[in-house]
Amino acid sequence: MEQEKLKKYTLAVFGSAAVLVAFSVWNYSDAYSKSIQPSSFRSFSVSAEGKSVSIPDIASFTFSLVTQGDKNLAKIQGENTDKMNKAIAFVKANGIADKDIKTESYSVQPRYQYSTCPPNGGVCPPAEIVGYEINQSVLVKIRDFAKIGDILAGVVNNGANSVSGFQFTLDNPTSAQDLARAEAIQKAKVKAEAIAKAGGFSLGRLLGISEGSNYPQPMYAYSTKAMAGADSASSPTVEAGSQETTVNVSLQYEIQ
Repeated sequence: MEQEKLKKYTLAVFGSAAVLVAFSVWNYSDAYSKSIQPSSFRSFSVSAEGKSVSIPDIASFTFSLVTQGDKNLAKIQGENTDKMNKAIAFVKANGIADKDIKTESYSVQPRYQYSTCPPNGGVCPPAEIVGYEINQSVLVKIRDFAKIGDILAGVVNNGANSVSGFQFTLDNPTSAQDLARAEAIQKAKVKAEAIAKAGGFSLGRLLGISEGSNYPQPMYAYSTKAMAGADSASSPTVEAGSQETTVNVSLQYEIQ
């Protein structure tokens, strides 16, 4: 009889211990899960946008030289190279450093002449190469804005027959992004506090933060004087204005 009671007592002890162990494991797992998965908390998210306005310190544009000719490719290459070298030399003579001059593209393309196909449905004659076209483009960055107009006009006067992609930018946009980000986070915090107050709950821990893309938005005034004939271009008047940088953030808070 005593042995039977001891056996039942032992089973009860082990059963209770098993329950305690199971509860401890569950409790630990639940706490650990919440610590690594913020979404398991009651939470809400807020978003806000921050902006900063800065003065651009870089002006950039691309000038190109398109040269067409007959089948004498070496002659066309020589002509294109001489004119482009003259335009680049002009840019350098105006104080533009080598690091701010970059050849973006150089292409050689055949020019075709297409014959009319026979009206009776015969075989169409193949296209014939009648010459070549060379297109060379150079990107220029200007740091002294007083020289912008003269350089824009000067590259045309020195051989370039296309100017495009003019824009004002920031050489180092990090500072502008930091200011916009700080404003966005501050706005999001204020919004979160207002929501918590209106909802009758307390603001808990910050569980997560995410940031959207930065969108530099050039904002500048731009005016040009008319070109004074095909052989001589007058200097355009260009104003830098300001540039707006935008950052979007989302904050996730625990509800208490």
